[in-house]
Amino acid sequence: MIRLPSAWLLLAIVLPLSLQAQPRSLQEALADPAVQQGLEQIEQTAGLSAQQLVQIGGIISPSGQEHERAAAVAELMREIGLSDVTVLDAPNVTGRIPGRSGQALVFVSTLDDLATVAEHQRAADGPPVIDGDRVVGPGTNTSLTTIAMLSAARALLEQGVTPEHDLVFASVAQEETGLVGMKALYEAYRDQAEGFVDILGEGNSISYGALGIHWWRVHAEGPAGHTLNGGLPNINQGIGRAVDRILQIRDPQLYDDRRTRLNVAMLNSGAVFNHKPETGWFSLDIRSLDPEHINSMEAQVRQILSDVTNELGIEFRMEPFSMMPPGQIEGARDSDLVQTSLAISEYLGSTPNLSDAGSANLNVAIAGGTLAIGIASERGGQRGFADEWASIDVVQRTAKNIFLTAVTVGGAR
Repeated sequence: MIRLPSAWLLLAIVLPLSLQAQPRSLQEALADPAVQQGLEQIEQTAGLSAQQLVQIGGIISPSGQEHERAAAVAELMREIGLSDVTVLDAPNVTGRIPGRSGQALVFVSTLDDLATVAEHQRAADGPPVIDGDRVVGPGTNTSLTTIAMLSAARALLEQGVTPEHDLVFASVAQEETGLVGMKALYEAYRDQAEGFVDILGEGNSISYGALGIHWWRVHAEGPAGHTLNGGLPNINQGIGRAVDRILQIRDPQLYDDRRTRLNVAMLNSGAVFNHKPETGWFSLDIRSLDPEHINSMEAQVRQILSDVTNELGIEFRMEPFSMMPPGQIEGARDSDLVQTSLAISEYLGSTPNLSDAGSANLNVAIAGGTLAIGIASERGGQRGFADEWASIDVVQRTAKNIFLTAVTVGGAR
């Protein structure tokens, strides 16, 4: 188990990493006939996985509205024989293969889709369809991760494995809107987790650190009026002045090597030509590997907003939209989890890129001091568009990666 209070992270985390029990080697696992049979089973059930992707991907599931998809995933977990299948409030779905150690290796997929995906699903003529080596239709791209996880779990159960650690399979909600499901999952497993594996694809890239990303909606408010008698102050003047100054904050240039960034992408106010709007807002995207740089930029933004209020009388309010925490665990790159994942991805035909700047569910665990990786890749194409699709081949390779991670790091025999 690797969990430390954040204040002790950099000072003390190398020791627990070095004391972890050595996982089963990949070479040892691949020499096991049961492992080879499990990999073959994943290959032979490609058609079943494609059908399940049609089913799960076709369920409309924007962030905060995942209950129907969660119930369907839970039913599939029960059908394949996972133990203790539960649907919790987020809603998260979890099932497990019990182990011997009292610890857990937790696999994580995402339940929710972008809001635009839900719009395309409602406008579609029907559910997704299988077209050769693709499953085509909005909702399929993200759901690929859940179907691959279930395929791996099914192969493990069919081979009758008994893992050293509990193998927990979790589909979590609201990844797109604040990592709500992952935060709940982490609280449930942080005290027993040997590590978390965030499933984002087949493993062409492996993340072991977390890039902090804070999204804000900055609201502006001022007096409304008609063009003829509206006059000043005008909230658009306040928004423009604030945005101009915010984009001159120098931290991104000073700390470019720490992936420190700041962006204003959306501005919204007004609806007609001849009316001075009363309210408006703009987006703010702040990110860095280091929390102090995020804090510095946010403090400068607040000072700018205060200055513009004093100058123009326009009031501002910062509303958090999505907070993805940063984090780094010393020694993570050389840990058994990362190095075994690297070997697995290479065995499956990838030349993976290692990154300390993940930005997904894994951020929650890493920020809390628990080792986590994200295995990622392209999953298909056109994500977020009406012609979105998922690759069945990627489903298969992702499932094999999860399966091999379970039999090595999870000690499944």
